[in-house]
Amino acid sequence: MDLLTILITILFLLNFILASVVVFLERKDPSSTWAWLLVLFFLPFIGFLLYLIFGQNLARQRLFIWEDLKKIGFDDLVKMQTELIKNEEYQFKTAAAKKHRDLIFLSLRVNNAILTQNNDIEIFIDGKDKFESLFRDLEQAKDHIHLQYYIFRDDELGMKLIDLLTRKAQEGVKVRVLYDEMGSRRIKKRSFNKLIKAGGEVEVFFPSKIPLVNLRINFRNHRKLVIIDGKIGYVGGFNVGDEYLGLNKKFGYWRDTHLRIVGDAVHAIQIRFILDWNQASERNDIYYAPNYFPETHYPGNVPVQIVTSGPDSEWESIKNGYIKMISAARKSIYIQTPYFIPDASILDNLRIAALSGVDVRIMIPNKPDHMFVYWATLSYIGELLKAGAKIYIYENGFIHAKMMIIDGEAASVGTANIDVRSFKLNFEVNAFIYDHETSSRLMTIFEDDMKKSRLLTQDEYNNRPLIIRFKESISRLLSPIL
Repeated sequence: MDLLTILITILFLLNFILASVVVFLERKDPSSTWAWLLVLFFLPFIGFLLYLIFGQNLARQRLFIWEDLKKIGFDDLVKMQTELIKNEEYQFKTAAAKKHRDLIFLSLRVNNAILTQNNDIEIFIDGKDKFESLFRDLEQAKDHIHLQYYIFRDDELGMKLIDLLTRKAQEGVKVRVLYDEMGSRRIKKRSFNKLIKAGGEVEVFFPSKIPLVNLRINFRNHRKLVIIDGKIGYVGGFNVGDEYLGLNKKFGYWRDTHLRIVGDAVHAIQIRFILDWNQASERNDIYYAPNYFPETHYPGNVPVQIVTSGPDSEWESIKNGYIKMISAARKSIYIQTPYFIPDASILDNLRIAALSGVDVRIMIPNKPDHMFVYWATLSYIGELLKAGAKIYIYENGFIHAKMMIIDGEAASVGTANIDVRSFKLNFEVNAFIYDHETSSRLMTIFEDDMKKSRLLTQDEYNNRPLIIRFKESISRLLSPIL
């Protein structure tokens, strides 16, 4: 037996073993299983390498631990709020919150997402406005700054932010920066040297154990959070980089949605940051201190839940929240997302809503930043178009917003796209908002974006070129693992 025959035999044996692992041991959902078997069958060697990079399963283990939660009475608060809502004794401050108590109860039960009702929310849709506001707040920080981004670049914006954080650290403010290694793979670690020298701390989420090579492409921390003095919180879609200011020629204007929150919801954002930080930290864990959770009486009246999800979770909390919102809608569903690759549950609920007469409007970009994802998006969009949904193609640059609004009453804004990666593979965070005024503002923003978009017609979709149909078909087959 020659060497080539031996190698081929070993290759197919490895493929067989790997296929057995995919089918019998990892217990992936059927669509993902078939997609991986397709890759392994048609690309025996390449498929094996792709599985090692993309297909590793993350066991539902306790990745995020902070025993000091007990010191702030978090568990007791969750239990008390759960019982009050379950027994219909909880006093909701808005009609929208009362109407959507089932959605609130769902996220509270499966995600420990406390409802806070004394919040004020400022909405940003432009990167320059968002970062101007963030820089102003950072300048006023007195105690601590906790900052977490999926993408952190060392370009002009990134270095300006690092300079500011360094100056605040020199003033005695405790500065902590957490970034995802894969999302921020282009940043040079030495870019943070002056911040660290000034007393700031920097941690990396799921760093590679092999220099310059990170095989953990899945399971990335896609969250974007900032907490200032435990009183101001930011959450949304903007990362740190010049392109988010609209300075990238490929994408042009960058349209995103980000929230500035003042109120007790900031405590929930703080808890999420601390959990993520302590997972990434090897020696600089955060321990409870009252200054992280200051007792302040906020005058706001917007009910908010901070809901998180990730591959370590038993339940797909954000996805389940989306489904509950869609099924609860009676008049309208507005969705903005750069990636629309829904699983069967999301797709069926949206299809049923559209067929039932609910005004379903979905806005997606007119240009891809991930080619396969873009073509898969067009494939699924076609099904909803047929059901009567209105599809808008945003043409004023690139739309990266992750937003859902139902009936002008409840809304969700955060980091989670409508795709498998956000629902199962990445760590995400969304703010669920139960307030007519805030939801109406978000609807107005959507309707303004419609003026900068093109309405996709059924005839246009039906007459798309054969090559595009082919790309859609291939991408759709691979969509469970994109």
